[in-house]
Amino acid sequence: MSMTDPIADMLTRIRNAIQASHRKVEMPASNTKKALAHLLQEQGYVGAVEEIDDGPQGVVRITLKYFERNGKQAGVIEGIQRVSKPGRRIYADKNSIPKVRGGYGIAILSTNQGIMTDHQCRRNGVGGEILCEVW
Repeated sequence: MSMTDPIADMLTRIRNAIQASHRKVEMPASNTKKALAHLLQEQGYVGAVEEIDDGPQGVVRITLKYFERNGKQAGVIEGIQRVSKPGRRIYADKNSIPKVRGGYGIAILSTNQGIMTDHQCRRNGVGGEILCEVW
């Protein structure tokens, strides 16, 4: 069965794994998913990112991060949502890149220079397609 939105599938897997308090989550690999996972790791939202060559496509394994909140385990990622979808693409130029939760979170954009956070896009003066928001 073909998947129409692999990025939304990745975000849903991460969201569900955090809700179920899993330590790791795996998904089929692609260059976009790898770049997205490494960006989340770089920003401190997830732990280790492993790329496993398993079969023709491979697998991306993400180790999730948690902290104690009121005696319970809470995920570092409080929310993650897809913005641009296959049926409705959302683009932003360098002057209209949104701030997520008043600067508390990050927006991840696909630009002609690669996948970047909103902060990197503002610094480099580029815009692009807003893939998702993380807070």
